[in-house]
Amino acid sequence: MNEAYDHKGTTRGAVVRYCCKAGANGQDHESTTQRALAKKLAALKQFDFAGDFDAARRYGCPLYFVPSDTLIADNFAHTLAIRGKQDLFGGVVPYPFAATKTITHGLAAAGAAAPHGWSARFAQQVQEVVLPGFSAFSLNDAGDAGRRLLERGSVRIKQAGGIGGLGQSVANDAAELEAGLQALDELELRRDGVVIERNLNEVSTLSVGQALIGEVLATYYGTQRLTRNNRGQQVYGGSTLMVVRGDFDRLLQLDLSPEVRTAIAQARTYHSAAMECFAGMFASRCNYDIAQGVDDEGRWHSGVLEQSWRIGGASGAELAAHEAFRADSALELVCSSTTEVYGDHAAVPSDATVYFQGVDERVGALTKYARLESHANT
Repeated sequence: MNEAYDHKGTTRGAVVRYCCKAGANGQDHESTTQRALAKKLAALKQFDFAGDFDAARRYGCPLYFVPSDTLIADNFAHTLAIRGKQDLFGGVVPYPFAATKTITHGLAAAGAAAPHGWSARFAQQVQEVVLPGFSAFSLNDAGDAGRRLLERGSVRIKQAGGIGGLGQSVANDAAELEAGLQALDELELRRDGVVIERNLNEVSTLSVGQALIGEVLATYYGTQRLTRNNRGQQVYGGSTLMVVRGDFDRLLQLDLSPEVRTAIAQARTYHSAAMECFAGMFASRCNYDIAQGVDDEGRWHSGVLEQSWRIGGASGAELAAHEAFRADSALELVCSSTTEVYGDHAAVPSDATVYFQGVDERVGALTKYARLESHANT
């Protein structure tokens, strides 16, 4: 790439998408969406967009990375010279398990199997802001955890790396628990673990997060929607976010329901505990999913399900908010959204930014877009 210069004659940076998994540099919906979002980030930062990162290429300018997944410090971040929040849109964690769902819960017993770097302190700090549940890294430990939880109602079995509602099953009794656990890949279980968690009914899922781009920090809460994919499964269908310019304190100045205030407080506790308990961790983009609903005995619960320290399903809405904040320095609050529609005949609003529209070889026909819904100073 030729060096690019800004109006002051200094070298301008470049934004690159970084694919963390071999063979995932194709035209699938996730790769295509990530490239489109990376182009938006380049415009926001007044950088060039340089496509997918190529380790053999000499770029001649500072790079800003948009990784496809949370980076592991020793494996990726140090090699790429990513040292802080201003170097990427996403996050860096010290251990692989910290990028998955299994970080959320403690172990079922003191002697249970656990990966290198496991933090009992983190599990203790977040115990009151997550749903009742356990993480396990062996079939025996997972079985023990599941049977304990079944005493109070049905449980949800969640694969560590499942996204968009996939990789989950519900067990109502010991036989269903055993069947669900036996369906897991034992090698993946030992490496990544599994979550066994209280199953909720009448569930609503909220998102709370932050996105730092340059010197502008945007913080939000939002609600998620479900949709049916081309196989008839219920999966993630988009998010609607209320986004403020500023941090969590600014977000809490809005007129919020008690349930939303609870979700924000839980996400904030989870976020602070992660940054404290895992040395060397940092994130410029973070998103926390909070489930609220009732269990089989009628008790209401609210708790963080999982974290996302990487580009994600709500990132189109995050960038739409950042674009509005950049266009109007006095703007303090916006509403933005993302939508995912399966099938061949998706109706796209005229003011939407389309990130993917086509046939993905894995999920079929799909359309993904973002919109700026409204904005107002408060």
